[in-house]
Amino acid sequence: MTDFPAGYTVLVVGGASGIGRATALHLCARGVTVHAYDRDAGGLATLRQDCAPIHTHLLDVTDDDAVVHAIESLNGNGSQLHALINTVGINPDAGTPSHEVDMQTFDHVYRVNLRAAMILTKAVLPGMLKAGYGRIVHVASIAGKEGNPRMASYSATKAGLIGLTKAIGREYATTGVTINAIAPAVIRTPLVDATDPDVVQGMLARIPMGRAGELEEIATMLTFMISPGCSFTTGFTFDLSGGRATY
Repeated sequence: MTDFPAGYTVLVVGGASGIGRATALHLCARGVTVHAYDRDAGGLATLRQDCAPIHTHLLDVTDDDAVVHAIESLNGNGSQLHALINTVGINPDAGTPSHEVDMQTFDHVYRVNLRAAMILTKAVLPGMLKAGYGRIVHVASIAGKEGNPRMASYSATKAGLIGLTKAIGREYATTGVTINAIAPAVIRTPLVDATDPDVVQGMLARIPMGRAGELEEIATMLTFMISPGCSFTTGFTFDLSGGRATY
């Protein structure tokens, strides 16, 4: 079991459902102080009921000022933010042929999947650099490594997220702050459930283990990645693909 010192504080963005919710609950059960942010008020209320110590906050990650204010407010309460887990991601045009992709939709996917990651990273870095310690983790996707057909917007933005992680991780490698990503294949989440079944089946067919990943499996991996013990890895994208990615 991963050990955390008393008062270890983690910000989980996208905490109301799916990977974010599972990770927030996983951390809460281990005594970590969790602040979960999301735009889904109902999902946050349910999360709080399931693990009362979790602090929940409404946040739209496409609102730059709101993101900056949220981090400033968290830092301003006197507690050190030790880690950020960014699980935000949307895939609204999955199954759409690339020549039919609506550019307004593409731009929105970019704002949520990639631009928000940059704003979040910028916002938490100053406090972590001052403390000489921090863990930043972004949830990317196997689609960002390999590209999934009829998922151009999602694949492109997740590939950008991997590149962002590599660049910033190397830039701050000597500071005590690590920046990593994780590239899951199919994980059973509401996002996947809302995706074209034919697209999902095509992705499952490329996984050597022959199954989707479980939420508890990615929550366990993310818990390690933001722990003090994950100290000699930065700028790296961990694999969680059931053998699909071997590099």
